[in-house]
Amino acid sequence: MGNVMGTQAPSPELTVTAARPIGLMVTICFLVAFLEGFDIQVLGIALGRLTAQFSLTGSQRTLLMTIGSLGIVLGAFVGGRIADFLGRKPLLLSAVAGFGLFTLGSVVATGFVMLVVCRALAGVGFGAALPMLMAIAADIGPPQRRASTAALIFCGMPAGGGSGGLLVQCLGADFDWRLLFAIGGVLPLLLFPAIAKILPETGGRRQTQSRSPLALMQALFGGERLGLTLLLWMVFLPTLTILYLILNWLPTLMAAKGFSGTVPALATMLFNYGSVIGAWVFGRWVDRFGVRGPLGFSYAALILCLLALGATTGVSVTLWLCALTGFLLLGANYAMYGVAAACYPPAVRGTGSGACVSVGRMGAVLGPMLAGIWLGGGASASRVIVYMAPFAALALMAVYGLGSRGAGQAGESDTTP
Repeated sequence: MGNVMGTQAPSPELTVTAARPIGLMVTICFLVAFLEGFDIQVLGIALGRLTAQFSLTGSQRTLLMTIGSLGIVLGAFVGGRIADFLGRKPLLLSAVAGFGLFTLGSVVATGFVMLVVCRALAGVGFGAALPMLMAIAADIGPPQRRASTAALIFCGMPAGGGSGGLLVQCLGADFDWRLLFAIGGVLPLLLFPAIAKILPETGGRRQTQSRSPLALMQALFGGERLGLTLLLWMVFLPTLTILYLILNWLPTLMAAKGFSGTVPALATMLFNYGSVIGAWVFGRWVDRFGVRGPLGFSYAALILCLLALGATTGVSVTLWLCALTGFLLLGANYAMYGVAAACYPPAVRGTGSGACVSVGRMGAVLGPMLAGIWLGGGASASRVIVYMAPFAALALMAVYGLGSRGAGQAGESDTTP
């Protein structure tokens, strides 16, 4: 990465964070990620009741489940780019207000079209928030703790998703699906004042001359960033493909293995909470040892874990492997959020982060689609899990490429584009 990797004096735009405790700022960002994770999982929990109330067809259910991911792709790319001109904080505030209000819109939806519109626009808000959290984590975190700072923030997402499942258990069998969307919409709006008061503006404003048509390409691929950006995308796309295949199909795959009762739900819960531990562990390891060793180990172990998960038939072993898969997969993914943002100079950090999120989130569509194709073509549940191993191998190769460029080392990327 050339001089991008050299240790630099702190950027003037980052000194604004000194007056605020980093722990408090990380907590605010964690809560934003927690609410995103909760809200994204809510739709899957409520889908059965939505299908019954609105008489949804199979294609309508598929559209409802995927439209939010498409909104995230759009919101991440556009929001990240705009933030480099207007600043991170205004975009994060707008994103949180947006996904809160449009989630509340689902509560009053009277038909399928309104539900789709609300979920799409909520997805845009989710997408715009994600690169802001990545960039803010890189801006406020000490250079030697950037990966662990981002990991701590983003482990809020599986914690929020798992909490949605726990809430349903507390509500009982006859809960109203609108209550879940009401909670998912009100809580972000309640968090809005804390974001406005506590989080600083870390991004600054771009100079007018950066608004040229070539500025986007320069931000992503200028200087020595062509190979770097492509390698980051080669990590995020297969990682998110595996993740969303598992998130969408794990209960079905567990049932296809012959496991019934609470086993599919327990497998999903262990996958989510295993990832919280993995985020903390791999974030610290990446900060200490760089990308290649910790994440190389993670993806190599993930390949073995997927192969074992496809082969096992025992309940206990399967549950432990689900927890280990979450530990390895999302632990690496959340550590990468800190690495990716720090690979870009502060002036284009929103653009770079947003592009990584957008490319990765294409896996949210690709993963479930591939699982549907394979299962529809006669592949067994075990075979579908095994088919994910080459995706992990691709991410492994990209991680080694990033390691050779020094990505993930302390003190990186506080230079101009």
